[in-house]
Amino acid sequence: MSRDVTPLNSLPDTSSAPKEPLLFLCHRIPFPPNKGDKIRSFNILKKLSERYDIHLGCFIDDAFDKQYLASLDKYCASILHLNQHKTLAKIKALSGFFTHKPITLPYYFDKRMQQWTNRSIAQHKIKKVFMYSSSMAQYVQGKGCQRDEYESLERVIDFVDVDSDKWRQYANKKTGLARWFFNREYKLLAQEESAICAQFTHSLFVSHDEAKLFRAKQAPEQQAKIHGVLNGVDINFFNPQLSFSEEKLVPKVPFISFTGAMDYWANIDAVLWFVEHVWPLVLAQKPDAIFCIVGGSPSRDISALAKNKGIVVTGRVHDIRPFIAKAHGVVAPLQIARGIQNKVLEAMSLNKTIIVTSMGMEGINAEESEGVIITDDKNTYAQACLKLLTNQPRLLMNRQWIVEHFTWQQTLAPLINYFSNREDNL
Repeated sequence: MSRDVTPLNSLPDTSSAPKEPLLFLCHRIPFPPNKGDKIRSFNILKKLSERYDIHLGCFIDDAFDKQYLASLDKYCASILHLNQHKTLAKIKALSGFFTHKPITLPYYFDKRMQQWTNRSIAQHKIKKVFMYSSSMAQYVQGKGCQRDEYESLERVIDFVDVDSDKWRQYANKKTGLARWFFNREYKLLAQEESAICAQFTHSLFVSHDEAKLFRAKQAPEQQAKIHGVLNGVDINFFNPQLSFSEEKLVPKVPFISFTGAMDYWANIDAVLWFVEHVWPLVLAQKPDAIFCIVGGSPSRDISALAKNKGIVVTGRVHDIRPFIAKAHGVVAPLQIARGIQNKVLEAMSLNKTIIVTSMGMEGINAEESEGVIITDDKNTYAQACLKLLTNQPRLLMNRQWIVEHFTWQQTLAPLINYFSNREDNL
């Protein structure tokens, strides 16, 4: 789902002094910023590019994103992008069963990325490395003598979420072989996360809650280098005062919306829970209401929901904002979650009422109010939806709260502190 890409800010004039090189590896191209991980990775890349010459290595798992490669040129000194075929990657991931490794590692390993990484470090005399997601850390870990070379680097990793804990949550919802499989990944990935933390200079997470969860599982000597760096929201882009493009799929009658990548397990699970437990209660009292599911690559289960009464499944859209701004309310009924939900921040920035589960509000920690309704009960959830569909609140403070707490300028301010100053290395 494209956000009709935000105009990119020009970089400050650095002609007076060359910038230090920095290697930035990311499991998915950090542009366009149209889904959770890419929103964060792009804004971090943009922030680091103010001080460093970025050498970016990333995978492209969606052909749609190739058209945006040139948009990264102004932020990067060099870019390696490798096309990733999801089916082949899944087959490759199975090798983890023979190496007693989490399947995440072979899924994201490519010899060409490793060769480019080694070559870039040597060629550009790179001393600083930023890894986005635990799956990319393997490219600067190595074995034997090569490991010694990597240990001389200043390595910072953004785990974003405690991914291993998401696998634990998935396992708790499964039975039989699936439960065994998810538990295996949870345990092995937790071991890998701890090993990375021990090796790297700093470990970052998307919220202070997430950092606290991870810190509690690590050795005492590692805990001081684990930090929360919050997500933010582009308040200029998600601004209720703007005029948005006309989107033909925006319902003309009162509707509730959900936004997110609809091939992502946690989003799929949230929508299925809402449709099964909440939406029938809403329709029973307001038969003309619409639930609009907005997001690219809907899974088979999500696509099938379009056959149900009062449900619209949009697929990828040109501009997500009208589906939020014109909705009578936005829901985020997450049953599996880690970190910070961008969908919640975006809705609040557009000053919309958000109805969210306690799990979906983790890391944001906004207090319940007329504009923020937190509930895990299906009946309370349905009643909150019905109230919004029939009676819109007149004065909300959601946007003001976001402006005060969650702009990218505020949340990424500490980022640069996790790398030593260039002068310290001279």
